[in-house]
Amino acid sequence: MALMFNAIMCMALSAATGFNAVALIAGGAALGVLHQGIPGGALGMAIQKELWMNHIVEGLFADNSFLSKAYSADMFVNAGRTVHIPNAGNPSGVEKNRSTKPASVNTRTDTDLTFDLDEFTTSPIYIPHADTVELSYNKRESILKQDKNRLAEVVSESFLYQWAPAKLIKTTGGNTAAHVPAGTGNRKALKKTDLLAAMTQFNTDNIPQEGRYVLLDAVMYSQLLEDLTANESQAFFAAADIKNGVIGKLYSFNIMMRSRALLYATAGTKKEWTATSVATDCAGALVWHVDSICRALGDVKAFENEGDPTWYGDIYSFLVRAGGRPMRADTKGLLAIVQDTPAA
Repeated sequence: MALMFNAIMCMALSAATGFNAVALIAGGAALGVLHQGIPGGALGMAIQKELWMNHIVEGLFADNSFLSKAYSADMFVNAGRTVHIPNAGNPSGVEKNRSTKPASVNTRTDTDLTFDLDEFTTSPIYIPHADTVELSYNKRESILKQDKNRLAEVVSESFLYQWAPAKLIKTTGGNTAAHVPAGTGNRKALKKTDLLAAMTQFNTDNIPQEGRYVLLDAVMYSQLLEDLTANESQAFFAAADIKNGVIGKLYSFNIMMRSRALLYATAGTKKEWTATSVATDCAGALVWHVDSICRALGDVKAFENEGDPTWYGDIYSFLVRAGGRPMRADTKGLLAIVQDTPAA
């Protein structure tokens, strides 16, 4: 019946198009045999790698992510691990009513800003064959989404550590309990005057008014809200731009928030969140201008081994190469507001 149906359809197509009927019938039969040789569903088994890789990039640098508020150095990423960004040297200078002529000729010395990309990889995840056919939900998609989100979290906190500056402003509020992991005792709370001090520093350093940001952790954000008057709160929230991740504006800064931001030791030394936490650690907020920090994204890869004959199931993992650093050697336009420890 299949061969008869193929012959009738091919003859009809031949009459309509003028193509050779015998060739059409032979081609149709060959395709039918090929189709019979492919196991059902085999064409749709593999994960859509490009889709998952695009989701990783979009999740990292979405408009509502603090990572999007930085200079993108992606164009300077090459096959190597180190990113090179050419930095222009000082201008030649201007003199009023020049009296000495001919003027001396200067040359501009440019510098090369460099940083390395780190490689982030998820641990391979195994999904038994039974889970792909017996469960009522798509376990594979659920697992991959969870790993993708965790990867984005780790990469984001790595950027924060790379951007965390040595130039600090200490909090000046009243005593409040430490809220970092393993932290004990009291810390001084964040006050609006601490942001005012940051604004004063940015103004002194001639940092542009547009493009200023502050990233607070959840607790420091609550402390700031408690310190605002009713009128200040109204103006703060009126300037919010939620779709871009800005939840308020104060003293020229667009305020953003995440569960945790920076981590510092009491000596003012930055720490990674993966480091061993101690009782004296302090939370910090990142204060920056978009042109004062940079970030770069290298390879983004999704790996799969479906139908592994030794595991009797599927194995997946992801890889991301990314890195960043301050854009200026003098780190102007970049500060940290770090919790102070009350005197004993």
